[in-house]
Amino acid sequence: MSAIGSETVLAVFLIFCRIGACLMLMPGFSSTRIPMRIRLFVALSVSLALSPLLVETVRPLVAGGSPGELLGAIGSELMLGFMIGLLGRLFFAALQFIAVAASQAMSLAVMPGLGIDDNEQVPPVASLFSLTAITIMFVTDQHWLLLGGLVDSYSTLAPARGFDVQAGLIGVTDQLADTFFLALRIGSPFIIYSVIINLAIGITNKLSPQIPVYFIAMPFVTAGGLILLMVTLTEFMANFIDAFGVWLTNG
Repeated sequence: MSAIGSETVLAVFLIFCRIGACLMLMPGFSSTRIPMRIRLFVALSVSLALSPLLVETVRPLVAGGSPGELLGAIGSELMLGFMIGLLGRLFFAALQFIAVAASQAMSLAVMPGLGIDDNEQVPPVASLFSLTAITIMFVTDQHWLLLGGLVDSYSTLAPARGFDVQAGLIGVTDQLADTFFLALRIGSPFIIYSVIINLAIGITNKLSPQIPVYFIAMPFVTAGGLILLMVTLTEFMANFIDAFGVWLTNG
């Protein structure tokens, strides 16, 4: 293999390190419901498809570098891809968090269910929210925005600069604050509903302690929560997917 061919192969491998690490965590691509071999093939395909756009940007890292420098570049690209994927996953972690809170407000949190991205048990309402958000992400072509963002990341997070740990921690902290404020904002109807309904049940129980008000009211609490879900679900998911799209575009 010629020297040019070797550099090209190493450059493509570095591209795969960033893209593969990102897709390993990005919701929709990292689901355990997808066989591992399929996820690997998707990461390889995307890396090869984007290589003509990025290989000249990455080539200086492998041109004449020592094995130690090459190893450092591989670690840096893996961490950069991991951070980008983690920032995207925080959106869906916040969504699942508020969906579990909504399930508790509707007294449906005790029902067993399986998550979409992993094997952790979550209430069926949380699985519904996650599945809906991932489906909308693909239907609205936001996965193409993700690929465009990965290409743009080579301008904002240049491979030659390496991985800045402090900047990465600041980015993760800011993203945590933004995503969970987003979750609280779009899930506020269920939080308010939970406070009001539990306060009403508590007052009623104090006024008539001989009647098991809590158990009698359970079906009505669930019915009211389902009606609230029916009314707010469209706006709930629209606000979430709009915020996720803004991050993909400007993040």
